[in-house]
Amino acid sequence: MTHRRFDRAARLLGDDGIARLGGSTVTVFGVGGVGSFAAEALVRSGVGRVILVDYDRICVTNVNRQLHAMKGTLGKSKVEVMAERLRAINPDATIEARAEFYGPETSARLLAPEPDVVIDAIDNVAAKMHLIATCVRDRLRIVSAMGAAARLDPTQVRIGDLSETRVDPFARELRRLLRRKHDLDCTRHVGVWAVFSEETPIAPQALAYDDGAFRCVCPGGENGVNDCAHKNRVEGSSAFVPSVFGITMASVAVKLLTGLPLPRPIEPPRPTIRPSRLAPS
Repeated sequence: MTHRRFDRAARLLGDDGIARLGGSTVTVFGVGGVGSFAAEALVRSGVGRVILVDYDRICVTNVNRQLHAMKGTLGKSKVEVMAERLRAINPDATIEARAEFYGPETSARLLAPEPDVVIDAIDNVAAKMHLIATCVRDRLRIVSAMGAAARLDPTQVRIGDLSETRVDPFARELRRLLRRKHDLDCTRHVGVWAVFSEETPIAPQALAYDDGAFRCVCPGGENGVNDCAHKNRVEGSSAFVPSVFGITMASVAVKLLTGLPLPRPIEPPRPTIRPSRLAPS
């Protein structure tokens, strides 16, 4: 019987839908501005097992957009803090925290047990490509986030196959690299659900305390994997675009898990045909 904490969700999905979600496993790779919202939306929707994968620790610069970042959590493991939060939301759920970096050496271990859906909120390009290519090869259902930073308009967030993304330069470069490094042809349907924005990215502004160059203030800035200290450009990011990315990814996952209809393929924009001045009125 549906627990009362999922009463409102069950009135949309039914008892059977909630039961399906309760028996499902979703692995969330990357628990930042996108992944933290995706993970929480999944647990609030009734997903029974959520595995969180992220090697990073909470930084003061995360406060503007990441659910786990607040007074008292800075410097702590993102997955550990997020797991505690999710267990408080649904004590009956199984929440696993894996403070590891995804890569070729850890892939098989981190994808076990085999998830029913993979949420890809990774911001490291090499790791992201490997995860996408692995899921395509192994026929794992995956929902992947494209560029959520450098944007201010949540109404321009879209869903489509990875081959259908447009405007986003990150997605365009990702497709190119997937073909070159993983022999994955993204010029046609690849079966990867992508969440992306059609908003043109906004260049970051220099701030007074930069003093001519970006200085990393995050714990573990020189971690040897995705060093904050080695970045010479840091994109701006808002509270309201990454969160919409994450919640949208969770919605796709819930539909995949419950068999609900998914969005139709995106129709390419049609050119505007202007009437000839010589045409009869």
